[in-house]
Amino acid sequence: MTKRLKIYIPFISAGIQETATYRVDLIFYLLGDVLACFVSYFIWKAVFISSESEFLHGFTMPQMIVYIFLMFLTSLLIYSDGTYNIGEEIRDGSIAMRMLKPVSYNATFLFQEIGNKLVTNATLIIPLVAGVEVVRTYVTGEIQFNVLQFVLYLVSCVMAYLINFFFNICFGFIAFIIKYLWGANMMKNCVVGFLSGAIIPLAFLPDTLEKVFLFLPFSSLNYTPVMIYMGMYNSSQTAFYLGLQLFWVLFFWGLSKLLWSGASKRLSVQGG
Repeated sequence: MTKRLKIYIPFISAGIQETATYRVDLIFYLLGDVLACFVSYFIWKAVFISSESEFLHGFTMPQMIVYIFLMFLTSLLIYSDGTYNIGEEIRDGSIAMRMLKPVSYNATFLFQEIGNKLVTNATLIIPLVAGVEVVRTYVTGEIQFNVLQFVLYLVSCVMAYLINFFFNICFGFIAFIIKYLWGANMMKNCVVGFLSGAIIPLAFLPDTLEKVFLFLPFSSLNYTPVMIYMGMYNSSQTAFYLGLQLFWVLFFWGLSKLLWSGASKRLSVQGG
């Protein structure tokens, strides 16, 4: 096992070097997300001001503020761009070089992204979590940080990232058929953003839709970790949704293996 893991160390190193080289791109990416976060804040502030009730579907304005900033943090932690990378490699033909290596195709992407996250998460998670807690303390008037909830949140984020990674890998294999994924990827991101609660909390949806969406894999990406962090789930609900996340990790891992065995047999590229 250790010997097999050593094979992927160069991919982790490549991910670290890539992030360090294109750090300005990372900064602008973060600034764009921060801007979107504040736009969302002002929109929800206007919604609550126009409402006659202090509560909207179980959320107060202070809770909604925390929800918005936690969504920003969670989206950063679980981000995966496997779909884009697969599409680009098929388009320019560089996938041929990766397929020649005696390693798992999916694992090379996974360990390269781990390298990316070792840099971004190590440098950003502490100040971002501290910022979120400052916001929570300010809007609620008391310290809200709970060690157990934070640990469960991190566990949930790890599984959310794996779901996101393997789902994107599965979606990326569409490029073996349609050759270019830019448009399809944009559509996928919009749909996933809505279904994962990144745009509006799933609690704001009609009851039937909410119940259906909570069982789909997309709620496990953003909504579940955020609700755990905020303490909106009791212990039994937390255990259930963590178990559901584990199910979706295994499901998409298995599906990625199945799709790869079929897609690799019909590869044709535009470049290379």
